[in-house]
Amino acid sequence: MVSTDTATLYLHPDRNIALELVRATEAAAIRSYPWIGRGDKLAADGAAVDAMRAFLGTVNFEGVVVIGEGEKDAAPMLFNGEKVGNGRGPACDIAVDPIDGTSLTAAGRQNALSVIAVADRGTMLDASSVFYMDKIVTDASGKGVVDIRKPIGENLRALAAAKGKHVGELRVAVLNRPRHEQLIADIRAAGAGTRLISDGDVAGGINAARYESRIDMCVGIGGSPEGITTACAIKALGGFMQGVLAPKDDEERARGEAAGLDCDRVYELDDLVRSDNTFFVATGVTDGELVDGVRKKGPIIRTESIVLRGRSGTIRRVVADHLAEKWLDEGDL
Repeated sequence: MVSTDTATLYLHPDRNIALELVRATEAAAIRSYPWIGRGDKLAADGAAVDAMRAFLGTVNFEGVVVIGEGEKDAAPMLFNGEKVGNGRGPACDIAVDPIDGTSLTAAGRQNALSVIAVADRGTMLDASSVFYMDKIVTDASGKGVVDIRKPIGENLRALAAAKGKHVGELRVAVLNRPRHEQLIADIRAAGAGTRLISDGDVAGGINAARYESRIDMCVGIGGSPEGITTACAIKALGGFMQGVLAPKDDEERARGEAAGLDCDRVYELDDLVRSDNTFFVATGVTDGELVDGVRKKGPIIRTESIVLRGRSGTIRRVVADHLAEKWLDEGDL
C-alpha cells in the first residue's frame, strides 16, 4: 500500500521531472542548430517544435499546455490546451517555447533559448488572450522597493539604494522597440545604462534576477506568454517581478476581460504563478549571458542548460555532449 505522504508527493511534480525536461529542451536546441544564421525562422522553429513535442511525450506527467506556440509562430503543435506527457504522474501546467528568439536564431545572434516551465496544475495565469505584458523584474533587492506604478527614475534610484550602488552603475535590459523610445530615454536621463535586446525576453528577465548577472533590472512591454514563463524562473531565483497586461486595442481588452483577466491590475509574482512548486529549464540555442549555445566539436554536439527549481531554490547547470551522428543529417555534420 502506498503511504499517504507518498501518494501526496506523487500528485505534484518531483525533482526527477527536471532532467526529463532537459532532454526535451536539448533536443529542440540541437534540431534547430542547422538553421542558425540561415534566415529561416519558421524552419528553425518547426524543427524545434517537432523535437520538443516528441520528447515531452515520454515525460512522466499529465501536462496541459497553458503557454504554447500556435498563433504566435503559426505552429500546429504545442498549442494552448494540448495535453503532453505520458499521462502517468503529476498533473501540471506547462509553458513551452521551443525557441525563444526565432529571429535571433535565423540571424545567428545571441540569446536564443529553448524553454520549458512547469507548475502545479491550475496555478499558471492563462494570459493567452492578451498578447503583450508590461513587466518589471529585479533580484530580491527590488522587493518592497520597486513598483511598476512608479516612474522608472524613482524605481532606479530606489533599487540603487537597496543594492548599495550609484544609479550610474545600474544596467537595465529593455527590448529595442519603437514603443520603448521614451522608456529608454527616461532610464538614461536617470543616469542608468541600458542593455538593448532585439529579442530574448525570457533571458532578459532571468538575467535581471540572477545575482552574478551584469543586468540589474528588466523592464518594458514584451510577450505575456514570455512573462508567465519568466515568472516560473523568478520563483526559483527568489527575485521580484510585476506585470500589467497591455492589450493593443479595445477588442483585445474585451477578449481578455471575457477570459477573466484584469487589464488594469498589477499582477504580482504570486498572481502570475500561484505555486512555488515550479521548474524552469532552458537550453542555449545561440550563445548568451545565461547559457552557451549549441556547439559542434568534431563528432560531438555540446549543449548547456540551466535548471531552476522553485520549491528548493536550486539552480543547476547541465552540460551534455551528444554524438552528432545520432542527431544531424549527413549534410549538417
